[in-house]
Amino acid sequence: MPAAVSSVIKNSIAEEIGLCTGDEILSVDDTKMQDMIDYNFMCKTEFLTLEVKKQNGEIELIEIEKEFDEDLGIVFESAVFDKVKPCLNHCIFCFVDQQPKGLRDTLYVKDDDYRLSYLQGTYITLTNLTEKDKERIKRMHLGPFYISVHTTNPELRVKMLRNPNAGKALENLNWFRRNKIPFHAQIVLCPGYNDGAELERTLTDLAKLKNTVLSTAIVPVGVTKFREEFLKKVDKKCAKETLEIASKYKRVCCSDEFFLLADCKIPSAKYYGNFSQLDDGVGALRLLIDNFKSQKLPRKLAKPLKISFATSFAAKYALDIIAKDLSKIENLKVTVNPVKSSYWGEDITVAGLITSDDLVHTVKNIDADVVIISSIMLRPFSEDFLDGKTLSNVKEQTKKDFLVIRNPYSSEEIVNFLKNHE
Repeated sequence: MPAAVSSVIKNSIAEEIGLCTGDEILSVDDTKMQDMIDYNFMCKTEFLTLEVKKQNGEIELIEIEKEFDEDLGIVFESAVFDKVKPCLNHCIFCFVDQQPKGLRDTLYVKDDDYRLSYLQGTYITLTNLTEKDKERIKRMHLGPFYISVHTTNPELRVKMLRNPNAGKALENLNWFRRNKIPFHAQIVLCPGYNDGAELERTLTDLAKLKNTVLSTAIVPVGVTKFREEFLKKVDKKCAKETLEIASKYKRVCCSDEFFLLADCKIPSAKYYGNFSQLDDGVGALRLLIDNFKSQKLPRKLAKPLKISFATSFAAKYALDIIAKDLSKIENLKVTVNPVKSSYWGEDITVAGLITSDDLVHTVKNIDADVVIISSIMLRPFSEDFLDGKTLSNVKEQTKKDFLVIRNPYSSEEIVNFLKNHE
């Protein structure tokens, strides 16, 4: 996988020197790069030479003079320029393994690459972390990382990840501690495996690592109808027990789903600290609610307008609160329509897994001028749903206008949309 240029930022050095989409950066100062870590490190200088392979196959050497920290303005196709380190586990709860055929190819890729964890915040298990990897992490002072711990019980972790190397988790985490390399921990809670007393053991072990563990997120296992082997889902009793156990430890947060399952209120922002693991659904609802409360709403629209939030069942809690306040605006009618997941099964309640067909089934007969959805439903920088169909397909089938909210943790786009109708 070469260091291929995906795009060039306007008015940047890259644009000035004539780099184009499809060009490849072969080396910086005659040194080849493994990944964006190398690239970022090598570009911290005032003078450098790029070796570039142009689309026509010609090789160019380009000398650059710039400010020490000035970015070149290159957007690469991938953060890794050699082969991505694959996941070697066969976790009992792996979501990739419980997907049907026919979805986007990228959804079946299982990476476990420490570089992507550092650069993009993906979760790693450390089961394929080599001594060479550790040496590089230590030498370059990399971190923080996002680590899927799940359990610190060696035998149980081997059983859950179905990998003999999985039992070395605590040994690796202690290495992080000794070398002052911070990380965020994740626990996918699987009832009957790593809950209850086992969860307490894991959280106690993580607490011993002190400030090396920046945060710990507990999320419920996702169980789709395509899973071949039986796996319990988190129920109300388990959710309450987990919330009680987690409350005994510092910097440990349960995802929003635990509070919804337990019929508990979403806690205040203080509970979530700096919202370190938002993409895991930890604090997303609180952030959205608080952001909405900070917005100044219009009092009246110029003419009647009907909007509907097509959302996941998990997000309904926050959007019901938002819809109640929006309904006070004169000439505005607001409804909330959670999308039932017939594709994955009713136990899947998150927006990122909503398919186009389920969305169409939910909104095609509702009375709304505009349907509001989150961009989480779509592949980044596209209009593609998980099932390969596009937003254009949905619009054609429903005969509805759609507003896609790009920032799922903010209501600013919604408020600005309404202000344009004052």
